[in-house]
Amino acid sequence: MTNDKQAVYRLLPVMGDFRTLFLGSSLVPLIRWQIKGSPLDERPPELHAELQGNPKLRPTEFPSGYPGAPILSRRVADLVRDEFAPAGTFVPVHVDGAAPGAYVLFLVESIVDCLDTRRSSKPKKTTGEVKKAVFRPEALPTHLPAFRLPEYPGGVYWTQWATTRLHTLIGPDLEIRLVWSEDPTATPHPNPWGF
Repeated sequence: MTNDKQAVYRLLPVMGDFRTLFLGSSLVPLIRWQIKGSPLDERPPELHAELQGNPKLRPTEFPSGYPGAPILSRRVADLVRDEFAPAGTFVPVHVDGAAPGAYVLFLVESIVDCLDTRRSSKPKKTTGEVKKAVFRPEALPTHLPAFRLPEYPGGVYWTQWATTRLHTLIGPDLEIRLVWSEDPTATPHPNPWGF
């Protein structure tokens, strides 16, 4: 992670010897909600997922790499719930083969218009994904843990303090990709939304 300058990240599980979650068709209502502008009365009430990988391996505490569906273990969610509440809500994720309540989706409701569209790459027509994002520092929601963009409502961006907090709790299972930084010496990831 970068120094004390403002920065924005994408988080996902590292490729490792542990189990992750597959969301499959459960993503459909989430994606619809995100595309429609995230109306509060249409939030998905829950998601369903299945554990993937060798059953002998341990599950990770950040098991989803889907850009708009950050899932946390119950332990991590309980530790960050109050801090993360200003940006969204926690939604149950029912997982076959896992204890009830083992995982929750952090449903990021905050959509913030903070992208410098002149200096950023054009959003992809199909998804809105912005490969090279440049943010307006004065508009960056540094008080929030995470946010989404009007241009790319299906991707969750993480702020510096929340990324540090999750890295402290989850450790090496968490892959941290720099999307943008105020620090001109920092090098953003060449493909932050890829796998």
